[in-house]
Amino acid sequence: MGKKSKVLKDEVFLQHPYLILLTLTMGFIIMDPFDLSPVGGHDFRPVKNDIASYQEVMENWHGDNLSRLGLGVPEFVDQVYGPESLEFDVVGQGPYAGLADGRVVRWMGENNGGWETFATVTRNWSEKLCARGVDSTTSKQWKHEPRCGRPLGLRFDKESGELYIADSYYGLMVVGPEGGLATPLATHVEGKPILFANDLDIHKNGSIFFTDTSKRYNRVMAVSGKLREMFDCRNHFFIMLEGESTGRLLRYDPPTRTAHVILEGLAFPNGVQISKDQSFLLYTETTNCRVMKYWLEGPRSGTTELVADLPGFPDNVRLNEKGQFWVAIDCCRTRAQEVLVHNPWLRNIYFRLPFPMRYLAKMMGTKMYSVISLFDEKGEIVDVLEDKKGVAMKLVSEVRETKGKLWIGTVAHNQIATLPYP
Repeated sequence: MGKKSKVLKDEVFLQHPYLILLTLTMGFIIMDPFDLSPVGGHDFRPVKNDIASYQEVMENWHGDNLSRLGLGVPEFVDQVYGPESLEFDVVGQGPYAGLADGRVVRWMGENNGGWETFATVTRNWSEKLCARGVDSTTSKQWKHEPRCGRPLGLRFDKESGELYIADSYYGLMVVGPEGGLATPLATHVEGKPILFANDLDIHKNGSIFFTDTSKRYNRVMAVSGKLREMFDCRNHFFIMLEGESTGRLLRYDPPTRTAHVILEGLAFPNGVQISKDQSFLLYTETTNCRVMKYWLEGPRSGTTELVADLPGFPDNVRLNEKGQFWVAIDCCRTRAQEVLVHNPWLRNIYFRLPFPMRYLAKMMGTKMYSVISLFDEKGEIVDVLEDKKGVAMKLVSEVRETKGKLWIGTVAHNQIATLPYP
């Protein structure tokens, strides 16, 4: 009877050629033998993420019906290339910005030469190898980025005037007040390389807290080529697509010249900001769309807690003079994305479809735009500014509030935006 049943099932299967075609097609997609998908050629291992539900977050989110961020003024267009982090020195000069071509530059003023190169992160840097102007934020720079460097987080030590740099390839670095070639401080922790230094902040005791986004991936792909460029998938996208949680919060101690692991198992740890009273720090987890708190002092020292769940993907977080926190957010999550987040097996199929990443994102309903949000120490929303049409900035990486103005950076475009505030 069992043998007859099996024969009947086989006959039913053979009578439905579309079912056979679908099975073969799905098998071909999953195997991806020609590496045609955005994740082709990679050991793609998606996992389930610890992320708040879309509905819960959006019910509690304060939007900006006036789209006030869109009133920002694009500045220095095509003069700076992917200025992710912005900083001002001890006398208020600046801004300083880390660029996609591997330099840290300084604004000297319109009548003093404009932008000048302040620092580089490697002796490999040369104009011939690294300087691609407006193409620095495109795929034309990717294969050169590991050699030229990619300075991300910037912080001045207000006492010494030294500038500390988190470079995604060369680790934690420092350069003196006069600039020049930066000196490496931490390229390894506990004997293993720091693959993706991202952002940092300096404690009053001299310790430097910084993020290492992943132990598996650096910022851009290790292998370049026309096919990979066509599919527009840099390594930091794989971190998010997989949902992998190998990122760390690290601390560098100047007296011993050693780095230590403070937290691990983080999903794309990104921005870092120490509180005004130095009792805690905030860090963002980009993949999990949230801001977290790590206590540095008091009875909860060494513990973490949730500060805020976000509607999009946070980058850097920065303090204002009132002790409030500006978070730059690339918005927004979608319901379709949430289905993929909670079903790794489905993600494994979807991202093996032979289409560029931008098309797969559109099919999920993703329409990226910029949001910046101001939080108090308890994680309560103080203000939200949006730019849904991308007038001032399509992607944001950092917000600096100084002297009644917001300075807004971006890792992906060639400009800075400014906006009077409040």
